Amino acid sequence: MATSAVPGDLPRKLESIAEAGFDGVELSEPDLLKFSGKVEDVVRQADDLDLRINLLQPFWEFEGKVGAERAATMARLDQKLELTSALGAHTLLVCTSANTNHNFDRAKILKDFEHLACRAEQFGVRVAVLALPWAKHLFQETQVFEIVSELDNPNLGLALNSRFSLLNGSQAARLRDLPNEKVFHVQLSDASVVAQEPIHTKNQAGLLPGQGELNLESFVRVLARIGYDGPWSLGQVTEGSVLGAEGSAKDGFRAIVSLLDEVARTERSLQRPMKHLPARGYPSGFEFLEFAVDEESKQELTQTLSTMCFRRERRHVSKSVELWRQGAVNIVVNWENAGFAADAFETHGPTVCDMGLRVRDAKSVVARAKSLGAPEFEQPVGTGELAIPAIQGVGGNVVHFIDEKSDLHRVWDIEFDPVSKAKAIAPAGLRRIDHVAQTMRYEEMQSWLTYYTTTFELEKAPVVDVADPSGVVLSQALSSPEGEVRLNLNGADEKRTFAGAFLADQFGAGVQHVAFVSDDIFETSDQLAETGFERLQMPENYYDDLEVRFSLDGELTKALRDGQMLYDRDEAGEYFQIYGAPIFKGFFFEIVERKGGYQGYGAPNAPIRLAAQLRYLQERQAA
Repeated sequence: MATSAVPGDLPRKLESIAEAGFDGVELSEPDLLKFSGKVEDVVRQADDLDLRINLLQPFWEFEGKVGAERAATMARLDQKLELTSALGAHTLLVCTSANTNHNFDRAKILKDFEHLACRAEQFGVRVAVLALPWAKHLFQETQVFEIVSELDNPNLGLALNSRFSLLNGSQAARLRDLPNEKVFHVQLSDASVVAQEPIHTKNQAGLLPGQGELNLESFVRVLARIGYDGPWSLGQVTEGSVLGAEGSAKDGFRAIVSLLDEVARTERSLQRPMKHLPARGYPSGFEFLEFAVDEESKQELTQTLSTMCFRRERRHVSKSVELWRQGAVNIVVNWENAGFAADAFETHGPTVCDMGLRVRDAKSVVARAKSLGAPEFEQPVGTGELAIPAIQGVGGNVVHFIDEKSDLHRVWDIEFDPVSKAKAIAPAGLRRIDHVAQTMRYEEMQSWLTYYTTTFELEKAPVVDVADPSGVVLSQALSSPEGEVRLNLNGADEKRTFAGAFLADQFGAGVQHVAFVSDDIFETSDQLAETGFERLQMPENYYDDLEVRFSLDGELTKALRDGQMLYDRDEAGEYFQIYGAPIFKGFFFEIVERKGGYQGYGAPNAPIRLAAQLRYLQERQAA
């Protein structure tokens, strides 16, 4: 990992990179220049941490200089080559020039690189040349390769950066004719979109693998097939200062190991980065959601659940914990005054503190998560209780795993006793959890994304901008391949958006809403009207526009209006939504129905919903 991708001073950067699991670093020269110690101090610390300094980076603006400017550049080159040797790095990264006023003169540039190769040979150092997309003359790796091939010096080769190589939708296949002995170093970085325009400045850093949309698996596969066996490095990625040095390094480790492991499982020419790393877990459904509450918020939550026709079915054999159920939805209500849930309530107030996922092999999922840096979650297990495998993810959230290989799937029968029912409650047709939405700061979104996609088989949809009356919220949807588990990551800033207010009131990230699936939302709506379920009221103007926009039948428009439902449609199908009024500090329930192959979340309706929630809160405060 490049030290430039981790915040903090150099000693802390090196410690964090080593602790995360990396065995080598790209040492950024600015980090070294700011370091108050000596070069030998850096070498000593790296040795103590079992870190190889693979490369010193970067040497800017090398080729095409003339006169005194060229003499100064060559003198600076000698100093950097000597420094690289003293660090034991063996490789110096040289980037092609952007700030040059000279016209392209291939003969002069060839002479510069010939001098570069000769001096590197004398210092016993290799030089890896990286073509920068914003360079004036040499802006593609193929141009650099022509020069490297012509000079044919063993100390002169290429550095490749996946983001630069895959610009403008370029395919990695064009690299398959590169000789492996000429590729010295490979940096892996992603981009949020396949750029249609070149990257213009060196300040435009990339994303971690898997956070963007570039086909990095193809890039790695092509290089593995040509026989590349050098370092795979995280370079040119955005510095995650909000996560601190430790968090940034851990995210980087998860991202690069997961990418290389995924390719190596089907590409024999690539060695697996971790020999016994289990495959990503396939989440086949939500087993439960657990709320941490006190007596007061328990009453508010269970009253809302009752109006949604949930039944209190079981109570824990020894704890203040209840199970509320409808269809395949299990809601755990925990008002214990000690333990993890109590700690979560103390920190965040009433909140979703735990999530249970159904997986094929619970122990395997935990083993993978631990190998990638997620701490295993453990707490004392009482008599007769099951030790359910769990991990603690980003933001302190806990995820438990239920499989059918053991008694884990019988947890409700083993740990809970049935409760007597005063009267039968007819269900409202809520079948299962459709999706869970978690709200976090903008700066944390990519970290949550990396955690989920490297641990589980989840596919991501493009990021959507949601217009809140007080700002913008970014929404990133994740789902299992068959849609059994859907997660929405919503990034908010510090402004008083509805999501931002939730963050402020909760003192950090958390689950802000849960959506349940109904097979017939109109029938569900009629039943909930009888039970007193409080839902958001939508403006009349919305339904007038809806009828015209989608050419809806007048009866359907009336049914939507009567049920205060939101509606969306695409080429695959239709989507219906009912929003409950907010409870606690901005948490809310949603009921949805999907028809046909609709896979979205009603993004066009989000501004309408957010405005309605804001009105509701303002009216309640005024009252």
